[in-house]
Order: sequence, then structure tokens, then C-alpha cells
Amino acid sequence: MQISEFKTTLSENAYRNIRFILPTGTKVPPHAHVTEIALIDKKFIDCGGTFRTDSVCRLQTWFADDTDHRLTAGKLLAILEKSASFIKADDLEIDVEHEAPFVSLFPIEKVEVSDGALTIRLGVKHTDCLAPDRCLPPNLNKTTILTPLPSFKEKKCC
Repeated sequence: MQISEFKTTLSENAYRNIRFILPTGTKVPPHAHVTEIALIDKKFIDCGGTFRTDSVCRLQTWFADDTDHRLTAGKLLAILEKSASFIKADDLEIDVEHEAPFVSLFPIEKVEVSDGALTIRLGVKHTDCLAPDRCLPPNLNKTTILTPLPSFKEKKCC
């Protein structure tokens, strides 16, 4: 989701509390709040030797024992507006950094009103080879690389 779309949604729901839901369906505690908004500029060389750049707006979440704390969409919007002094582009994608149970990055999949709150549903971020024509064998089917991890809920032996 881009900053511009996110800001519009926040402004239309300014009085609602913010809730984050992880890709697993786990709800982040309702007293979580955004502790920082950052502009992340990444400069890198891909595996094929091509120089690349990428920029993203990152929201970091955190919660402690202050269970009475609630973050409203209006307050988050105000913090996001202050970041405009160094985040000049509203077309950047936003992701969320959350400790679940280790620090992880999640793209914002969608934002919706549910249970009276503004619910931010987080998606899954994947890695990818950016130069498959240069570093992958020609007979390798790329879809086999992204095979889902097995589920260990069922017994695998007799």
C-alpha cells in the first residue's frame, strides 16, 4: 500500500483505534503503537551484478505493559504527516516492522474497518532472485523455488 492511499484511509477513520493483524491471523495487542516512522533507502547489487535502489516507508510497532494505551488513526496520521519533512514522496510503499517473536517485516496487505477499529492486515514478504537470466540454470522452473514449507501438523511416518 502506498503512503497516499494509507493517509486517505487514516483521515477517513481518524477517530477509530488502530489494530494490526499478522499474516498468521494473530492480532497484535490493542495497546501496540507505532514507535517510529522511517524512510529506508536501500542501495544494493543483485546477484547478476546490477546496481539497484529501493525506498520504503517503514512503521515500527511496539507494545509494553501500558495496556490502556490506544493508537487512533488520527494520531498515526499526524505522526505520518510530520515525517513528510524527510519522506518527500507519497507514492512509496509502506511496510511494518514488528517483533513477532523476532523482528520481521510485513507489507500492508489491506486496511479495513472491523469491530469498530481500523484493522491493518499485514501480508508476507518474500525474497526473490532479481537476475534469474544470469544466475539460475535454464532448466530450473522458478515456481519450484517458492514451494511452500511443509506443514508439520500431521504425522509424517507410521
